[in-house]
Amino acid sequence: MPRLGGWQQTWRLAAAAAVGAVAWLSTGVLLRVQGDGPGSWFLIGDPLVALGCLTVLLWRRRFPLAVAMTVAIASSASAASTGAALLALVSISARRRPVEIGVVVVAYVTGSQFSVALYPVESPDPSWWLQLTFPALTAGIAVAVGTAMGARRAEVRSLWERALSAEREWTALAARERAFERNRIAREMHDVLAHRISLVAMQAGVLDHRGDLKAEESRVLVRGIADGSHQALEELRDVLGVLRADQGGPEPPQPSLDRIPQLVADARTSGLDVTLTTTLAGQPSDVVGRTCYRVVQEGLTNAAKHAPGARVDITLEGTAGDVLQVDVRNSRATARTTRPPSSRFGLLGLTERVTLAGGRLHHHPTPDNGYVLTARLPWPSGQGERGT
Repeated sequence: MPRLGGWQQTWRLAAAAAVGAVAWLSTGVLLRVQGDGPGSWFLIGDPLVALGCLTVLLWRRRFPLAVAMTVAIASSASAASTGAALLALVSISARRRPVEIGVVVVAYVTGSQFSVALYPVESPDPSWWLQLTFPALTAGIAVAVGTAMGARRAEVRSLWERALSAEREWTALAARERAFERNRIAREMHDVLAHRISLVAMQAGVLDHRGDLKAEESRVLVRGIADGSHQALEELRDVLGVLRADQGGPEPPQPSLDRIPQLVADARTSGLDVTLTTTLAGQPSDVVGRTCYRVVQEGLTNAAKHAPGARVDITLEGTAGDVLQVDVRNSRATARTTRPPSSRFGLLGLTERVTLAGGRLHHHPTPDNGYVLTARLPWPSGQGERGT
């Protein structure tokens, strides 16, 4: 049990002292009325024993059973210790351990019989069961009060622990949500902007390293850079719209399988040598189609960054009820340009996308110094049969 504060300790001991004082005064009055009056033990020893019991009660939470037994036994020689004994019973009962409670109750009731012999006060019915009933009744009341207090403390402690646990879970959930949102922002920014900026950088690199370009070829490249920059700004606006969708606004449509030909056309306009082969028998779901689009986009982005002048072959094949396989294969670089900085997170984010869609992603260099990016995505049979 936690330690009590100064005020809590004080009022409990004061209440026990008040109950003991009432018992001591009542016994003294009865002794004076029925006999020669109280002796020296009653006037000096009895209060000193009670004071010792109240002092010992200061350690009742550290040594509950030992203190309760000591006070219960000592109270047999002191009427003024009655309140201290009852407080000890309440304290031990708050622990709600039946064996300990039973031992202290037996000690208290047994000790009360010695008090009868110490202070022989005459009663109308001196039968032994009546002498046991009153101390047993007071002990039962103390045990009931202590048990109720212990149950309340346990409930409060349980509620407090649940509140702390809920707060810890909420903090961990908030941290996970922040991490998820950061990853989402990073993935969207990379998927949408890295491809477009890579094509712009590739065209700028051609302008910088090719001094033999004709005026018309230069104008085509400059126009491509301007168009690519404009499209990058438009796509950035779309990304911001996606990120604001959680605030209640409509989420812009995401690219899917049907936009891959336009993606390839843009790459060709930017100077990439790209071929697209599609042998799909059906129309996959939006999730699979969007993941397929991102795989092709990442393959073209990496080819533009790391293999300028290379040939890129894209193959889409699969049927409903089997898998959809995406292959993006580029040959070795045939031109030298300044490579744009790499985010190093493109393939990592793509792996997460493919895994979430239930597929697998593989990527590795080829023997001819090229590179291949392959994704296998599940395609359940219930997803339509329209050709692409």
